[in-house]
Amino acid sequence: MQYTVVDGEDRGDLVLYALSTCRWCAMTKELLQSLKVKFRYVYADLLPPEEIEAAISLVERFNPAGSFPTLVINGKDAIIGYKEEEIRRIFAR
Repeated sequence: MQYTVVDGEDRGDLVLYALSTCRWCAMTKELLQSLKVKFRYVYADLLPPEEIEAAISLVERFNPAGSFPTLVINGKDAIIGYKEEEIRRIFAR
């Protein structure tokens, strides 16, 4: 699976699973960029058909509903949905 890396301060392994047409996903991505943290993201809906199921399985490990956006933090925790205050609290300097 090909991720796009957004450069910034390394605050752990942050992976954003998103949809290209999702307003909340775009807002989460913009928020992370404004906080200047390094993260990687993938638009599940733009993946080749053979990779979509793998992406959904990854999301469902942290978010059984399989909804987007899902931000996975260090492969252990996740923030599901656009939760500006929670993201700011965790990543603000």
